[in-house]
Amino acid sequence: MYGAVVGDIVGSRFEGKGKDHKSKDFQLWHDRCRFTDDTVCVAAVADILMNDRDPAPALQSWCREYHGRGYGGWFRRWRDSDHPEPYGSFGNGAGMRVSPAAYLNRGDLDAALADTERITEITHDHPEGIKGAKAVAHSIWLALNGRPAEAIRGVIAEEYGYDMDRSVDEIRPGYSFDVTCQGSVPESIICALESDSFEDGIRNAVSIGGDSDTIGAMAGGIAEALHGIEDRFIETVRDRYLDEKLTAVLDAMYARQPR
Repeated sequence: MYGAVVGDIVGSRFEGKGKDHKSKDFQLWHDRCRFTDDTVCVAAVADILMNDRDPAPALQSWCREYHGRGYGGWFRRWRDSDHPEPYGSFGNGAGMRVSPAAYLNRGDLDAALADTERITEITHDHPEGIKGAKAVAHSIWLALNGRPAEAIRGVIAEEYGYDMDRSVDEIRPGYSFDVTCQGSVPESIICALESDSFEDGIRNAVSIGGDSDTIGAMAGGIAEALHGIEDRFIETVRDRYLDEKLTAVLDAMYARQPR
């Protein structure tokens, strides 16, 4: 979804140790912003689910085409392998790419979670990786179906065992760079659920620091489902950052009648 893409691009210039901003006051768009592996993987998942492609080779193909976008070391080895096998990861790459599974299965939670697991287990097959991906997709699905933020907090806490009682202001001071699902998925969900607009969700995500592009992608997908996304965000990423292939698959996903 475009919300995940916006979160990825806005967060990209703050990603990495020592780049924490720790404030909601910053310029959204900057010359140092770019789309990363998060955007590529969101587009790949949309393509896989819409066109019923074999997940592993399709994801490899997308990520080989878009080299140099910040892929992690284990994922790069998987991407370049002739015989890709899951590698036991519980990294937050599991959670950043799943928004299309929720959107395309808006009418069926079981199908949304099944598709989430199917496109996650090809790489991130550790139980914490699967759990993190499902928690993000579940949050998006609930928001798309009109559940309010506080109700979503309760469901995620009960179903996934995450501590959802914290606020963004409580998380921000002590939060540090963490690429695990268990150390970034609940924080991302809280950033989205505490927001009063799509933009506020993105600002929350950047403000806690850490793995800002991926936290932005996870929070952005949920914030879009909660609040919608203004055309100005979509127009900016299309005009300034994305190429025709990426925009084509994202547009096709929005044009597809959700199942």
